[in-house]
Amino acid sequence: MQVYNTLNRRKENFAPLNPAEVNMYVCGVTVYDYCHLGHARAYIVFDMIRRYLLHQGYQVNYIQNFTDIDDKIIRKASESGQSQQEITEKFIREYFTDFDRLGILRATDYPKATEHIPDIIELIGTLVRKGHAYAVNGDVYYDVASFAQYGKLSGRRLDDNEAGARVAVDDAKKNPLDFALWKAAKPGEPSWPSPWGDGRPGWHIECSVMSMKKLGKSFDIHGGGQDLIFPHHENEIAQSEAATGQPYVKYWLHNGFVNINNEKMSKSLGNFSTIRDILQKYDPEILRFYVLSTHYRSPINFSEEQLVEAQKGLAKLYQAVWENTRQTAPQSPAATTAQSAPQAAQPIATAADPASCAEKSALASLAKGSRELVSEYVSFEKEFTDYMDDDFNSAGALGVLFNLATVANRDRSPQAAILLKKLGGILGLLQAEKKSAEIPAEITVLAEQRLAAKKNKDFASADKLRAEITAQGYAIKDTAQGFIINKI
Repeated sequence: MQVYNTLNRRKENFAPLNPAEVNMYVCGVTVYDYCHLGHARAYIVFDMIRRYLLHQGYQVNYIQNFTDIDDKIIRKASESGQSQQEITEKFIREYFTDFDRLGILRATDYPKATEHIPDIIELIGTLVRKGHAYAVNGDVYYDVASFAQYGKLSGRRLDDNEAGARVAVDDAKKNPLDFALWKAAKPGEPSWPSPWGDGRPGWHIECSVMSMKKLGKSFDIHGGGQDLIFPHHENEIAQSEAATGQPYVKYWLHNGFVNINNEKMSKSLGNFSTIRDILQKYDPEILRFYVLSTHYRSPINFSEEQLVEAQKGLAKLYQAVWENTRQTAPQSPAATTAQSAPQAAQPIATAADPASCAEKSALASLAKGSRELVSEYVSFEKEFTDYMDDDFNSAGALGVLFNLATVANRDRSPQAAILLKKLGGILGLLQAEKKSAEIPAEITVLAEQRLAAKKNKDFASADKLRAEITAQGYAIKDTAQGFIINKI
């Protein structure tokens, strides 16, 4: 398996520090508002990576923090008249509502910054004692010039950073790029006692403390969006390695931006769609499929038209699974109309879990079939794995699923359909069971009229009736016995 390591700007063979275990930390959200599509992409991506590592047999310790003390939270509390705790508790609940629906596996732990204030103070004290930080009027700053490797993640040299720095002038700092580890208390803001006076932690130090507290001084994977490379992740490295004298993280993984009209989606730019808004119109699995249809490091230029295409693509895969495993009744989460209320995504079995009895039976029967079919089906699993082993190329892996769906339909093969569901499960897809759905009487009447028109060779009328059925959110498929109507 190879992963692209931002630190070294190349793909590298993946070899965790402990051969049987992967420790990974992903930067979480600042809990002051509803999450948007940019957040959805990041956590779907790292959930996919985690699932694949589980499939490969690793034990995965997955830590994702909540930033629950921040300028934005303080401002939101002031504007709303609520306490900071009320704000953060509300939006932590909303976070889980959204991401449970998206089928994101729960993290091993979700540490909060406010739970680790003593640990933060201890790490800052270590940096001060070692000459990497200095106190001024109750604030404590990290001295970037004291860390010779500053800039190694982002590729920025300190001289270049200084020349191009766009920061407010602060005479208290030795260098414009020095950043706050501890902020002196201000009236009306939450604060904690420290050796430098009452105050609160800076953003960057929180992640260093929480990650090392949960995973140790050195761990395998640190993930986040590309916007976090500098300064956040660069500063994490500087703090952590200056304090411990050890390499902080072995592999740095960063997902690409979600863009609107080729501009990064973000709350600060005001061009974002919340996950909640999108899930009012589309099933959660459609959004997951859409995100995984692009390689995680590439940008996505979001449009609703692409969600519609994702809906169609996911429906094709579900159709291949359901029709070829001889299940009944045609209702799919992936095939709900944009106006339908989506159902909450249920946690799915990871590929590390034991196969179901049906899956074991179906896959075992491969060995009893023709050698040609066995070879063909097995080759799909190998190709899928090859893509995923190449820096978690979910887009290529999905292409394999579409090819497998074509073969499942061609051969009418339950074995191929079960394999399709198994491989989809590694990506967190294709695990929903078919649900019975009542076809409205008026749709059935239109379908019968179309069948009669076809028998009379009135194909123009038949096509018109098909278009009318489709416009009302249903698909009709001709069979030897008549027709099948599916919700789309």
